[in-house]
Amino acid sequence: MRVILYEDNTAIRDSLSILLDGMPGIELIGAFPNPVNWDRQLQDAQPDVIMMDIEMPGLDGIRATQAIHAKYPLINIVMLTVFEEEDKIFRALCAGAVGYILKNSTPTRLIEAVQDAHAGGAPLSPSIARKAVQVFQQLPTPASSAPHYALTTREQETLKYLVEGLSYKMIADRMNISYETVRTYMKHIYEKLHVVSMTEAVAKALREGLV
Repeated sequence: MRVILYEDNTAIRDSLSILLDGMPGIELIGAFPNPVNWDRQLQDAQPDVIMMDIEMPGLDGIRATQAIHAKYPLINIVMLTVFEEEDKIFRALCAGAVGYILKNSTPTRLIEAVQDAHAGGAPLSPSIARKAVQVFQQLPTPASSAPHYALTTREQETLKYLVEGLSYKMIADRMNISYETVRTYMKHIYEKLHVVSMTEAVAKALREGLV
């Protein structure tokens, strides 16, 4: 998979570049201090995954994510940041990010986040997943009872773990099934809930009491 990194801290950018470029199956095609020139860079590079810092000079990561997602909706953007504030999490996910990982995550978790995003997953650091759930739980709940979407027991269980912030790999381990089976369950969940993203699925599950 082809990856681009936006990170203004030189030491962190260099360390992440070495980590990503040294992994089989990952090609780091660009590492930049800010996303000011994102349009030209992405047009030339065509990445599969972007790892995006939030606070950068010239253009912050959330505004860049919103602009990139609007023009290139198939590029998977994972926020990589030190910020755990609920407003930043909510704004980043609403802008189109598919994941939100803290910089203090282990190198293994950082690589898994890139792989999960590329595979259609929604990588979230555990503390971020909890905060995201709390944000969505504060959204208004419809007065009518929760509709029936004909989710199977295993699909409901998969959705529950998704809401808790588990990665596809972690869900597979927890349910003792294969990674591909989790992807199949998620495809069915998206179809039945009439959603197209992890954020929409989680928000709908919490709003309508599906988990």
